[in-house]
Amino acid sequence: MRLAISGDDYANLNLFEQFAAAAYCRNNNNDKAGGTKITCAVGNCPLVQNDDVVSVYEFENRSLTVLAFRGSRSVRNFVADANFPATQTDICPSCTAHAGFWNSWVEARPGVLAALKTAAASHPNNRVIVAGHSLGGAIADFAAADIRKSGVTADLYTYGAPRIAGAELSNFITNQNKGGNYRVTHKNDPVPRLPPLPLGFVHISPEYYISTPNNVVPTANDITKYTGSVNLLGNSGNNPLEIDLNAHGWYFGAVGACDPNNGIEFKE
Repeated sequence: MRLAISGDDYANLNLFEQFAAAAYCRNNNNDKAGGTKITCAVGNCPLVQNDDVVSVYEFENRSLTVLAFRGSRSVRNFVADANFPATQTDICPSCTAHAGFWNSWVEARPGVLAALKTAAASHPNNRVIVAGHSLGGAIADFAAADIRKSGVTADLYTYGAPRIAGAELSNFITNQNKGGNYRVTHKNDPVPRLPPLPLGFVHISPEYYISTPNNVVPTANDITKYTGSVNLLGNSGNNPLEIDLNAHGWYFGAVGACDPNNGIEFKE
């Protein structure tokens, strides 16, 4: 189903893309530097900078606690890789996921959840946001699922994220009803088309599809919402032979420009 988006949704999609961008900047990734103001040297997170957001383990301002996961320098290998192993997860019964993504989350999970608990004690009324670009978006999917299972409402914003799991887990996350899901894709970005559908991987719903060319800031009219774990109308409706990694790097701006070679290596 094709749906228009609201002005509020547009504003949030833009804002939380900038949190994902800020996660690429090394100066924002020191979890021992509590209270450090978030900055992006290349100028791609002005909304975050202007709101006086500070870093603890995650990012915080007066009303938000944002967990932002940066992408991986292995994205080019991921696009070229024909091997997408799956493994069992503990999120829901019979729920399998991409082994590399899941193992990366399991490794990070104790520290992330402990930091979130500490932040909640200091700011119990903060709205929790989980965000990530590229393979960081895959980790964000699992993080949001676990946070919601603990009883905390968390909104999930991903940009250029791959498919992470089969229908059981993807549908479970879609239907958790403990926060909104905002899976953003762009034009011919190849990463959201992987792993391939024939291997049994499907997406979290809904999709927010940006149709503008690279290096053009989209407006609300350039973004269309599509529902369903399998839809061929948004990003997946493009020619599968067209691979544009530049589209992967551009959403509301050059999302990975601060440190394009830095990131989480997923664990096999």
